[in-house]
Amino acid sequence: MNIRTIDYKNNKIRIIDQTKLPHKLVYINIERLEDLWQAIKIMRVRGAPALGAAAGLGMYLGIKDYRGSDWLGFSRRLNKAAKYIASSRPTARNLFWGIERVCLVAANNKKQPVAKIKKIILSEGKKIMQEDMASCRKIGAYGSKLLKDNSTVLTICNAGILATIDYGTALGVIYRAKEEGKKIKVFSCETRPLLQGARLSTWELYKQDIDVTLIADNTAAKLMGDGQVDLVITGADRIAANGDSANKIGTFNLAVLAKYHKIPFYVSAPQSTFDLIIKDKAGIKIEMRKPEEITSILFKKDIAPKKSRVLNPAFDVTPHQLISGLITDKGIIRPPYFKNISKIFLGK
Repeated sequence: MNIRTIDYKNNKIRIIDQTKLPHKLVYINIERLEDLWQAIKIMRVRGAPALGAAAGLGMYLGIKDYRGSDWLGFSRRLNKAAKYIASSRPTARNLFWGIERVCLVAANNKKQPVAKIKKIILSEGKKIMQEDMASCRKIGAYGSKLLKDNSTVLTICNAGILATIDYGTALGVIYRAKEEGKKIKVFSCETRPLLQGARLSTWELYKQDIDVTLIADNTAAKLMGDGQVDLVITGADRIAANGDSANKIGTFNLAVLAKYHKIPFYVSAPQSTFDLIIKDKAGIKIEMRKPEEITSILFKKDIAPKKSRVLNPAFDVTPHQLISGLITDKGIIRPPYFKNISKIFLGK
């Protein structure tokens, strides 16, 4: 399936509107930073690596119309754009990584004319996309070694093409295994409440001619107990220095079930998802979302009383003790995570 989740064409950010899937494949062209913020907030574009690219390109939208020629005024505009984009969603590390990366490259070139700094920022946003395409394929190459012919993988949410630029992290492992000639079967958890597993993962796996079966989230325990799952592979939105990994709500459930059933549980993510400043799960901020996501089916049909009290965290954190390995673009990291993550990424 030759599609790109996010791109920059004709001076516009071009994204797939993921709220329309699986019924329609619709592209949106974004020229205003406010429209990008809204697209991130309501999850027209989502997935940690894709959000990194959206943030990088969004920073350009925030400064491209600046008319001044002084660094001080320009840097104020840049910082304003950074704070605004950062306010869209709090959990995905890549969103903030993309912002920080653009701010750093701008600061490193502050003696250049403002017009040139703008071009450098746009170039950096495009570079983030190119690097993601390469890193996801490296993740796929490392992770595919874990899969045998006829392996059955359980996954949750969407960590595929639609969460990255064009390949995927968790699903990228499966795509690479298929390229190597392996037959892989996938069970995709529906992923309540916004059904990214049903709407997005099942859609793209089907388009990629992968043997995929959609299940309700609470079917996973039965499948594991019946011996129908060989391993679990998920994505991640932020990974702490000790390996604690935030991902879509319900991932922690799967890790506990996998541990009980002695099934390997892997988390797949690029280096840009790791937040080595955060020691452990206590430092990961979990996004809380609107009650309507729980009290209705995709905002279209109410399934609970209007005044129901609702708790709707978008993510949970899987403790590192439940993770068999972290599949990254630098290789598969095994326990002890604090030591080995530092060794892989910092050379310490």
